[in-house]
Amino acid sequence: MTNKQNPLNLNALQLRTLTVLQALARVPEAAQEGPEAGEVTIIAFPQRHADHFHLGDAVVMGKDCTGLFNETVWNALTRKGVARANWPNTIALTPVGLAYDTGLADEILHRSGH
Repeated sequence: MTNKQNPLNLNALQLRTLTVLQALARVPEAAQEGPEAGEVTIIAFPQRHADHFHLGDAVVMGKDCTGLFNETVWNALTRKGVARANWPNTIALTPVGLAYDTGLADEILHRSGH
């Protein structure tokens, strides 16, 4: 991935975590709008089901969710301006974070046809 595709230079774990958070932001029972304009706050996190997590219509392998429960990753995403962490309770994605193209959604968000 070039810097043009990843202008904030997020590392691999940060990119995977942001991808998962973006997916959670689209799950009504996991997210709510605000508190700031254009933000979405993740208020509920998925429970592991064997080796994967269910995120709305997608399944994510556990190995791709390791940053979801990692305070250091939340703090890094906050420093990069894509999130505002309230560890360990909630994390708000900023408009930048919601729109950031991680390039990983098709790779780690597995959707079935049923």
